[in-house]
Amino acid sequence: MTMHAKHEAPASGQSTIDIPVDGMTCASCVGRVEKAISAVPGVSGAEVNLATGKARVTLAGGSAEAVAEAIRGAGYEPGATDITLAISGMTCASCVGRVEKALRAVPGVLKAEVNLATERATVRAADSNITPALVAAVTVAGYEAKPLDEGRSDDGDAAAARRQAEQSALGRSVVVAALATLPLMILEMGPHLSEAFHHWLYARIDAFVLKLIAFGLTTIVLFGPGLRFFLKGWPALMRAAPDMNALVMLGAGAAYAYSVVATFAPDWLPAGTDYTYFETGAVIVTLILLGRWFEARAKGRTSEAIKRLVQLQARSARVLRDGVESEIAIEHVRVGDLVLVRPGEKIPVDGEVVEGASYVDEAMVTGEPAPAHKSVGASVIGGTINRNGALRFRAEKVGADTLLAQILRMVEQAQGAKLPIQALVDRVTNWFVPAVIAVALLTFAAWLVFGPSPALTYALVNAVAVLIVACPCAMGLATPTSIMVGTGRAAELGILFRQGAALQGLSEVSTIAFDKTGTLTKGRPEVTRFIAAEGFAEDEALRLAASAESASEHPSAEAIVAEAKRRGLALAPAADFAAEPGLGISARVEGRNILVGSARLMAERGIAASLFAEQAAASAWNGESPLYVAVDGSIAGLVAVADQVKPGTAAAIDALKALGLRIVMVTGDNRATAEAIAARLGIDAVEAEVLPTDKAAIVKRLQVGSTKVAFVGDGINDAPALAQADIGIAMGAGTDIAIESADIVLISGDLRHVPEAIGLSKATMANIRQNLGWAFGYNVLLIPVAAGALYPLWGVLMSPVFASFAMAFSSVSVLANALRLRRFAAGQDITATKPGAAPATAFGRMG
Repeated sequence: MTMHAKHEAPASGQSTIDIPVDGMTCASCVGRVEKAISAVPGVSGAEVNLATGKARVTLAGGSAEAVAEAIRGAGYEPGATDITLAISGMTCASCVGRVEKALRAVPGVLKAEVNLATERATVRAADSNITPALVAAVTVAGYEAKPLDEGRSDDGDAAAARRQAEQSALGRSVVVAALATLPLMILEMGPHLSEAFHHWLYARIDAFVLKLIAFGLTTIVLFGPGLRFFLKGWPALMRAAPDMNALVMLGAGAAYAYSVVATFAPDWLPAGTDYTYFETGAVIVTLILLGRWFEARAKGRTSEAIKRLVQLQARSARVLRDGVESEIAIEHVRVGDLVLVRPGEKIPVDGEVVEGASYVDEAMVTGEPAPAHKSVGASVIGGTINRNGALRFRAEKVGADTLLAQILRMVEQAQGAKLPIQALVDRVTNWFVPAVIAVALLTFAAWLVFGPSPALTYALVNAVAVLIVACPCAMGLATPTSIMVGTGRAAELGILFRQGAALQGLSEVSTIAFDKTGTLTKGRPEVTRFIAAEGFAEDEALRLAASAESASEHPSAEAIVAEAKRRGLALAPAADFAAEPGLGISARVEGRNILVGSARLMAERGIAASLFAEQAAASAWNGESPLYVAVDGSIAGLVAVADQVKPGTAAAIDALKALGLRIVMVTGDNRATAEAIAARLGIDAVEAEVLPTDKAAIVKRLQVGSTKVAFVGDGINDAPALAQADIGIAMGAGTDIAIESADIVLISGDLRHVPEAIGLSKATMANIRQNLGWAFGYNVLLIPVAAGALYPLWGVLMSPVFASFAMAFSSVSVLANALRLRRFAAGQDITATKPGAAPATAFGRMG
């Protein structure tokens, strides 16, 4: 529900917001909501209006999020609207924390999450008109924000163009900085590496002139390509909110300033300390710019899955309106339009075929490699490719309602989400940069007081090394980049994570419960075999049975009729049709008396069915329903009908069991049939004869003892169970209600994607832990080294140049590790997996 909040001029230090409240029906509801809101700390007033359905809340330090939770706790639902902003100017995890803090401080904001990798902020607010205030808050915090419109592909194009422009600008800056730094390094470091070069250089150029040249080259680097660090770092420092730019500015700036004094006013320094460190400042800036350029390239690659999805969208469509064929922009296609697609063209929108037949390549959307046959009545998906025939279809979903647009939206939402594991990172990064500055100051003071001569030089060099080696970027990128690549790869496999947190939750699941009908099975009965009695031809007996059943609407009757039609048998009209509930049917076909039904029906009519007793028992054991066919009082045949297990179900169950998961089947079938299917598939436990309303209770019972449970279903009656489960997995061919209740959607409905999803979830979480281990370990180990912790033992100090190199490539290392997830491959032969074997073939592998 979109809500509209109204802000009034509050008393000083207070703010007033209007929050829509759903579910209120009487004055008692009003009282309960007012009492709940008033109990929230920091709320100075609450007035609830039943007629408008809104609560006017005056906040005096309280948060809108706490108010919303209080309303929810009282049994009602606070209205909310989601707003997405593109944020530019962020460079590290500290930036993320500051933007989030600024957004959450805006009155009416219920929740705000910022993602460094996607450069987006997702805000849930008690005000659909709050966007200008959000943009202003981000601007005051020192960054830029732009609202993004849902469903607009040009937003993605603009973001991609902006990233490309940023990458190009960084590339140019790296070239300019390198061209100035290289001769500087030769002039400064060459004499230390070669005595011959030292004598040759100083014999031709005066030492002071060399200092002037170094000053000039360094000035070009710092205030040319490196100016960005000062323009962003200084304001951040003045706001008492330093970020990585501030660290670089302080480190490079300190080396530069000290060198300037040593060059032009050496008398200001203690005797013997007038050394210059121009090359340190220049190299710091050059290497960090180089690292950022690599980082920008790698970040671009993390979003390639989104780019590929966007590229699937057709730009135009050929439509037939009023008998006139014309080509129009995709955004102008309307529901109900007749769309024409030639061989080799993209299908522009979702619809239903009304004329023609063809094979359509849906691999890029569903992950299924084999082209799907499409004819009249079949559904087609926008973004797929028509292979060899001409199709005419009626547009049913356009714009943001198409499956491709929904997939894009789900993937972007999942990529922008924060996992629970991110909470620790957020807590650390809020104080990380100020802590680094404090450590640098302590390092400077300690070396100045206790360091060897020249103490000032040692103090400066080591303090600069501390400032430069610290890397909040790696911590900020550790989780979101893995999420981006992991969810993007999942989308390519036909697996959609609707909630980012499901990526972590799925890796923790120990029990998976499956709905049977439509999930494990096809969801419709089919004839599995037909046995004719002696004296009857199989096709003739089947034709008579199907003719009699053609007047019935029972699923088993439909299966018998479908089998007869599949064999090309011509059905005859049925007369005197009668259905006997729970037993079967009777009818006259071509003057002959036909009975189709259970053994009990045959017994009641005095017809001996013992001829097929053994075959009927075998069918029942296999979970099939045996039905007898009698013609003119004699047994003519036995037909076995069953809701058949889907292709791939057995392989999926085997793969899940190889992963050590407990498998439970939930069904309304009788226990004998359910246990027969479970035994054939190797399912661990069966919940049979379950009413649709009881499925959620079954899931809740399975969760006892903190067991993490996933539920896989497809129907409307599965929605409560999907919502109750820790992770709900819906089949893409299922109902919209089931999909909306799920955390994960399998686009093609192939159950083999379930172990693939679990495998990718585990691989992504392992990747995140590796990234966090590197990001934290890097800083924990190298900051003390930079401060000089190894000097008392081994006389080892870290050069600021090495510190800048390490810092520049620490975030690149995190990105490179995340990109390994792009190589995650689904097991090609899932059925080959054996318990105890390496799980690669069970759920995929990562190179």
